[in-house]
Amino acid sequence: MEVAIPHALERAEVRRRLKANSHEIADHIPGGMATVATDWPSEDRMAMTISAIGQSIIGHIDVEESRVVVVFDLPPALGFLQPIIESAVRQQGDKLIEPPRAG
Repeated sequence: MEVAIPHALERAEVRRRLKANSHEIADHIPGGMATVATDWPSEDRMAMTISAIGQSIIGHIDVEESRVVVVFDLPPALGFLQPIIESAVRQQGDKLIEPPRAG
């Protein structure tokens, strides 16, 4: 599953915002019982593992020149959720690259 979210920011700014907001990813997952682990294996890729309801979803976000691309590899048991997850990513994805909120 792949969802592109357009942006008009410099790549460095997108990376900075993703790093600052990544701790909030779990807040956007319905049910409130998900955990999210992130890592940056390369400058323009944030890897993610989302664990919820006994399943793990592996994915990543690629930072491109004019968009970020969210990619998930859904396990077969969760394949039926693909349209719901795609819709949520489209609706909530912009929040990942919003300016970080002051603490």
